[in-house]
Amino acid sequence: MHKRSRKKANQTRDSLADGGRGFRKSLIDWFASNARDYPWRRTHNPYAILVSELMLQQTQIATVLERSFYDRWMKRFPDTKSLAGADENEVLKHWEGLGYYSRARNLHATARIIENDLNGQFPCQAEEIHKLPGVGPYTAGAVASFAFDQAAAIVDGNVARVLSRVFDLREAVDSSTGNRLLWDLARQLMPKRKNAKSREYNSALMELGQTICKRSSPLCATCPVARFCATRDPESLPVKKPRQKTLLLEEDVLFCVHKNSILLEQEKGSRRKGLWKLPALNAEESASRPTQKEKVMLSLKYSITKYRVTLYVHQLQGKASDVSEQGRQWFALAELDQLTLGAPYRRVLENLL
Repeated sequence: MHKRSRKKANQTRDSLADGGRGFRKSLIDWFASNARDYPWRRTHNPYAILVSELMLQQTQIATVLERSFYDRWMKRFPDTKSLAGADENEVLKHWEGLGYYSRARNLHATARIIENDLNGQFPCQAEEIHKLPGVGPYTAGAVASFAFDQAAAIVDGNVARVLSRVFDLREAVDSSTGNRLLWDLARQLMPKRKNAKSREYNSALMELGQTICKRSSPLCATCPVARFCATRDPESLPVKKPRQKTLLLEEDVLFCVHKNSILLEQEKGSRRKGLWKLPALNAEESASRPTQKEKVMLSLKYSITKYRVTLYVHQLQGKASDVSEQGRQWFALAELDQLTLGAPYRRVLENLL
């Protein structure tokens, strides 16, 4: 065997030697002095931890904290009982700005299941937590370990990066094979006995990916588990499948204000179901819109999944009575703060009103 290959193989075995105890101890000892202070780390409440985990899907920690999304939510819905009793419009309004509103609906549904079907008791095993709406294997493991100190493995983006480098994993982590390998490794590294600091270990693993084993310019010289790491080219990992090509779209909407009221319509797609937006131009309005995009009132760009959308805002040409059709509704301008709008349309109104 080539000398370098032998060394990497030995280091990989070291990571799992004695059941991974040395790896875990090095990580937990480091975490004890370097843990960041997040509000969801100050509690063992499974509901509060689930709220944080769902908010942090597709959203950066800094956004959730600096814009007080988590604090505002927990003040209004401090437990599953208060959330279960709220109507959907209020739930979506308190989620506004975070996007991916299915997360709020799943949280709402979860609260009702716990209150109505589980006698107010939050399940404590990862397998049972996984059955809750919108809860995948990572979120189930996170709640089980952070709230109940269960020995439940987790794999998110940070953990995937750490494990890919520690084991020099060359499979694409977003392929079925690579994902399965990561979960197998994560389970092998988990402590097998109770009271083995699973909460601290999983938190440390994520913290390492956030602060040391970063996507670019990882701080290998200060890494607490560097001696276990098999890779010699950390920035080449993790391997991912080629990115989907970004698709460009154009969206034309209508800005119509009449007698201190504005015309809106409800979203029709599942992603933003129940939210309000500026009305899409119908066929008659599209035919009469300015042919040159420079003549629109406002244009802005936003991204959603693989799409990059240019939003063009047109002013009504004609009388206000000409625009009434199914799905559209007039709202007093003073009501806008109580409505839940998609972020692009809220930005338009902030610019034009």
